[in-house]
Amino acid sequence: MHGSASPGWLLFALCAVTGAYCLLRTRSAVEEQRRTAGAEALMGFGMAAMAVPAAVMAPPHWAWGAWAAVFGAATVRAGWAARSGGHHLHHLVGTGAMVYMAAVMSLAPSASGHHGHGAAAGPPAVTGLLALYFAGYVLWSGARLVPAAAALGGDTRGAVPWRDRVELAHACRLSMAMGMLAMLLMR
Repeated sequence: MHGSASPGWLLFALCAVTGAYCLLRTRSAVEEQRRTAGAEALMGFGMAAMAVPAAVMAPPHWAWGAWAAVFGAATVRAGWAARSGGHHLHHLVGTGAMVYMAAVMSLAPSASGHHGHGAAAGPPAVTGLLALYFAGYVLWSGARLVPAAAALGGDTRGAVPWRDRVELAHACRLSMAMGMLAMLLMR
């Protein structure tokens, strides 16, 4: 990333905290929360690792291929789960975007460049389509977050454990979508 490393560190912190929360959600009493929490934790930690500023840690060139393989396997798993619909389709797009970002980074002219600042004047079509998807998802998910929090009302918040709260799972997905959008825009 050109200039200050602060945006990269902020993105790292957002994704790492989100990944940690999703990892803790794997202990949820709600089956759907447990089923998706592991995949979301992988996304959060993977995005955090990709967001570390290149000036601090430049991964070896082979690391991008390893990331593509890990998220390629996650894409296959998400594709299998997406047969039932729901937000598994979003996981499919998200893991596919991670494969794409890893591939772009592996092809970047500078092996130390995290964010693939190529010579192209504008973003490739895939980057643009993914950015549009994640921008739309951020708006849609943010609009859903407010009613979910308001539906819980006053006294019911103490009755639902923090790892089972639906609005926190929505906030987790929202923050990862914002992180992915930022990564795509910084590309």
